[in-house]
Amino acid sequence: MAPSASWQSGLQPPAHSDEIKVAFPQEHVLLLTFNRPKSLNAVTPTMTDDIKAVLDWFDEEPSLWIVVITGEGRAFCAGADLIEWNKRQAGGGAEEDQQRIIRDVDGFASISRRYGSSKPMIAAVNGGAYGGGVEMILNCDLVIASEEAMLALPEVKRGVVAVQGGMPRLARIAGHQLASEMLLLGKPISAKDAATRFGFVNKVVPKTEVLPTALAWAAEIAQNSPDAVQSTKRALLLANRHGSVEDTVVAHIGAKESKRAFTSENILEGLKAFTEKRKPSWKNPAKL
Repeated sequence: MAPSASWQSGLQPPAHSDEIKVAFPQEHVLLLTFNRPKSLNAVTPTMTDDIKAVLDWFDEEPSLWIVVITGEGRAFCAGADLIEWNKRQAGGGAEEDQQRIIRDVDGFASISRRYGSSKPMIAAVNGGAYGGGVEMILNCDLVIASEEAMLALPEVKRGVVAVQGGMPRLARIAGHQLASEMLLLGKPISAKDAATRFGFVNKVVPKTEVLPTALAWAAEIAQNSPDAVQSTKRALLLANRHGSVEDTVVAHIGAKESKRAFTSENILEGLKAFTEKRKPSWKNPAKL
């Protein structure tokens, strides 16, 4: 689907380095591409700063409803740059690393623990994902993966730990034993196993179909009320933080996304379109 020049003409993403690429392939969709293919898209501090700036801007831009995240080249993301990590460790940076993890609440590459956003994140896993790359995938709402992709949390093989949200997320999704298999052995698994055994990949497709499929799913989401979609995602996020269904229901009703959904023009439009037997015409959500 070719983007319309009119809808994206006013979009001005923040300045960033060439370690990421930003595009608007179709209406209401941001495409964020990791762009260090020679390093298998291993994440640097510069890359993290760029991603945070772009995603923070995306969260505040009413006309953008969905983000698709992918990698340039043959890998999705190889995780942290271990060469740089080694330099920090040798220089006595262990305590600072621990404090930084607590301080940087959005997690690895500003994605793996990102909680404040109620806009859907789709991972288009074009190739291998390792360590922090998998931790990012685990925090995406939908995951389309290449049938050639291998995925691993190999931290224990390098004396480090998958501390950026991957362990609790994988345990919740896959269960204790399967999470232990992936985390304690540190062995790669196939995209097919990630989908059928471990449960954190939605669909496995040929490599050439990864991005088109992710964009097609984004287009399907964009056919729905953005207010309702964002309220729904907030409920899913809250479900991971509350111990009971009732606690989640109460917290969700009080959430700002739900208050907006109940009072928005889009709820009126959706109900009116149903009674008139026509497709609804959605408006950009009001800023929260």
